[in-house]
Amino acid sequence: MEAILLVGGQGTRLRPLTISTPKPLLPTAGVAFLAHQLARAHASGVERIVFATSYRAEMFEAAFGDRAYGVDLAYVSEDEPLGTGGAIRNAARALTCGPDDPVLILNGDILSGHDVRAQVKVHEAAAAEVTLHLTEVDDPSRFGCVPTADDGRVTAFLEKTPHPVTNQINAGCYVFRRSAIDAIPEHEVVSVERETFPSLISSGAVVMGYVESGYWLDVGTPEAFVRGSRDLVLGALASPAMPGEPGERLALAGARVAPGAVVRGGTTVGRGAVVEAGATVIGSVLLEDAYVAEGATVRDSVLSRGARVGPGAVLDCVVLGDGAVVGPGNELRCGVRVWPGIELPPTAIRFSADD
Repeated sequence: MEAILLVGGQGTRLRPLTISTPKPLLPTAGVAFLAHQLARAHASGVERIVFATSYRAEMFEAAFGDRAYGVDLAYVSEDEPLGTGGAIRNAARALTCGPDDPVLILNGDILSGHDVRAQVKVHEAAAAEVTLHLTEVDDPSRFGCVPTADDGRVTAFLEKTPHPVTNQINAGCYVFRRSAIDAIPEHEVVSVERETFPSLISSGAVVMGYVESGYWLDVGTPEAFVRGSRDLVLGALASPAMPGEPGERLALAGARVAPGAVVRGGTTVGRGAVVEAGATVIGSVLLEDAYVAEGATVRDSVLSRGARVGPGAVLDCVVLGDGAVVGPGNELRCGVRVWPGIELPPTAIRFSADD
């Protein structure tokens, strides 16, 4: 089976992490986020993947080459953003399968544990044009709302409606009949969510929903990115790409965690990163050469390459860009983002009074 992997977005919600690195290539539980998708796709029977690239397109081939994690890879880039449907149609020129064959469509910012093989079986049994993976959430108003009939056939596609009729949402993984992809207008901006799916449904084409509410996460925000990495390290979602066994922490080669440091909660300590004695790091992502000094506390945060946290500083739900420095005694909370190269002097920012 072939697949198309949509990785063209700029990842603006994850800045400053994505200023120099596309979102799908951000280190997540020790490897690029896409490594987990490639490895899971291979385990689901996918043999070849076409990357639909745009933003920093050259970095994807440099990262993975023509084969990785058991999957052959090809790359097709957009000169101008074409929307989800346009990107799929543009990438389809690199497919080799026949018109009736299933093509898996994956989004480069979704971490999912659902059964892809079962989704494909539903698609083939129904002779469907498209089969969508649907998951159930508590607040469907933030997502594409997708009601289905008793036989699983999709009856409507309501993109981010304030009054959802079901808690079933579009989970961002589709199985297309190849001929349905070829019917998308070429060289045009097309949204599968707002145009392709509603048009197929209104025309009477068979569009199926495969409902499975296992592990699913959109990693498009810093909070979700940290959670995804943490869940992989802790083993909440198994990944063949994990460079170690699940546990309280993942320390990569060259990382140094001093005796007396507390590092747990699914934390990743990247290559060359240092956590000094007396420091506490909980549920966080430390990229290569990051540094946490004695007495500092880092919780649910991301320290980009070469970022440094001084003695006694406190970070809670914070993102530090490449080379950012937080001086001693600072207290950063509540989603603060420090841009690359910025240096905060000692006790420059606090959210509480000194004792």
